Amino acid sequence: QVQLVESGGGWVQAGGSLNLSCVGSGITFSINTERWYRQAPGKQREMVASISQFGITDYADSVKGRFTISRDNFENTIYLQMNDLKPEDSALYYCSAVAWWGQGTQVTVSS
Repeated sequence: QVQLVESGGGWVQAGGSLNLSCVGSGITFSINTERWYRQAPGKQREMVASISQFGITDYADSVKGRFTISRDNFENTIYLQMNDLKPEDSALYYCSAVAWWGQGTQVTVSS
């Protein structure tokens, strides 16, 4: 059974930082592409960042230079380091691998 479990969300003031984690079980992250998505109330889900099996990363334009995705193959965990957070970054953040999704972790940024 595949399970993705996110953590690390919370409340932070604008300009602050958070580091999200997503631990996978029943799936090997290192041979797949993993992605972080987010969805704010009333908005469509958008992809924030991805990391391929080769370690190639990609980011949404809105987070380039502020967010960093990484992976720990030994821990089978992906991370999303988020710096210089803005109120518009507030959303429910999900990790995804292949066809599986986590339950999400809430990020709230106050101005």
